[in-house]
Amino acid sequence: MTASSPAHDAPTVSARGPVRLVVTDVDSTFITAEVIELLADRAGSLERVAEITERAMRGELDFAASLHERVATLEGLPVGVFEDVLAEVELSPGARELVTELQARGWPLALVSGGFAEIVEPLAATLGIEHVRANRLEVSGGRLTGRVTGEVVDRAGKERALREYAVALGIPLERTIAIGDGANDLDMLAAAGLGIAYNAKPLVCAEVDFEVTGRLDAALEIIDAHPL
Repeated sequence: MTASSPAHDAPTVSARGPVRLVVTDVDSTFITAEVIELLADRAGSLERVAEITERAMRGELDFAASLHERVATLEGLPVGVFEDVLAEVELSPGARELVTELQARGWPLALVSGGFAEIVEPLAATLGIEHVRANRLEVSGGRLTGRVTGEVVDRAGKERALREYAVALGIPLERTIAIGDGANDLDMLAAAGLGIAYNAKPLVCAEVDFEVTGRLDAALEIIDAHPL
């Protein structure tokens, strides 16, 4: 694991020592589904999109290229689909409890997603999560164009988000925790002070020191067993 120190120390919490930043992937980590597959189901492209997603998460395809290919199949969907998909999203077991515990400790939580801000942002708002980074879908005339706007949040983008949040919040990188399941999480997991695989692909499990299955809040046991 790599580590670096910002210009100033993070604030402290008396019961838990120094504040730590937790950054988690969203699709198939913080939530049970891949949002792009929920969208693709409505566009009639689910089978193809699911196959591409699986290969990308196994590290067989470049994430950014695969994202553009999958998003292209969503062209023409009305923007009302976002509300429908958001209603379908389910938190992973233990996700809500993880949020509650981190908030009780005063530790910031960031959601960093290769998915879409149109879903992640309102989801985060319902849970009181302030820090979100995700891709954004281009819309024209009330319908999806089949393109994303701005810089893609890919493997490198997730690591960059982790580092930028740490600097912005004044938390040394060695006090950060990253949680993820797919190949596009590997750089973020490696850069964090503590990287944890959750219900992860074999490629990811082979690259990190710690993994949990089942409940997301089981990550707290690992975090508490490895104070920084």
